[in-house]
Amino acid sequence: MWEKVGNNGVKMPGFIGREQHAVDEKGRLLLPARFRRKIILQGDGAEGVAWQAPVLYVLRADDGALELYEPSVWAEKERHLLKLSDFNPEERLLTTMIYARLEQAELDRSGRIALSRGMLEHAGIERDAVIIGANAKMIVWDPARLDRLLQENASRFALLAGRYV
Repeated sequence: MWEKVGNNGVKMPGFIGREQHAVDEKGRLLLPARFRRKIILQGDGAEGVAWQAPVLYVLRADDGALELYEPSVWAEKERHLLKLSDFNPEERLLTTMIYARLEQAELDRSGRIALSRGMLEHAGIERDAVIIGANAKMIVWDPARLDRLLQENASRFALLAGRYV
């Protein structure tokens, strides 16, 4: 089920690819089947076991996107957050800011997650959404906003790739 193990031994989902799906009138977004298969199921409906909806963590990113994390990846981030002190003002501020931007969303039996109105408004998503697999997370964008970002920064790709990859 897992594609890769990270440097710290944490299993990484290996979400790769890009797909566009409509958000329905209730704010539900269908996740691509290839991504759904990579999400840990906490009870897969086997005989005698009740199906439990997997939970994804949804984070409002500063760039106007939404980031989706499956539980084991978010747990690693949470381990780091738990090490921050409530008595250090900067660390407390960071913890508050992250959790103020975070929600949980259950994956339903049809492979959809319900995004809150606040999350949809933050991302500017009205009808369609692009889901990008970024290995350990999925990034959800409004299609027009993503196209604009990519076009405006196309000339920076080679420089950024040369610097960081």
